[in-house]
Amino acid sequence: MAMLYILAGINHFWHPKIYLRIMPDYIPYHRQMVIISGLAEIVLGIALLFPLSREWGAWGIIALLIAIFPANIEQLRTKKARLGLPLWAIWFRLPMQLFLIWWAWLYT
Repeated sequence: MAMLYILAGINHFWHPKIYLRIMPDYIPYHRQMVIISGLAEIVLGIALLFPLSREWGAWGIIALLIAIFPANIEQLRTKKARLGLPLWAIWFRLPMQLFLIWWAWLYT
């Protein structure tokens, strides 16, 4: 789980356009939000690696998954945000968020 979030966070810096395209219009400072969420994923992923920080890292991941949920809705709402993915994959992502929240909760 730690590597999933560390790599996802790094991807925010390698491919920021992907994340910029799924940002809802009502959220301000898109580029800064992509940077902040990428850094948060990296830091929280690293926190999962150590017993002393594992619990707060898991709670942080749960909060982050809830905070980024509007981007998942944006992918359903607008074609440009779908990134060429089939609609079934976008729909699949919504319950996948619940699985990821449950998985993080196991570390709390």
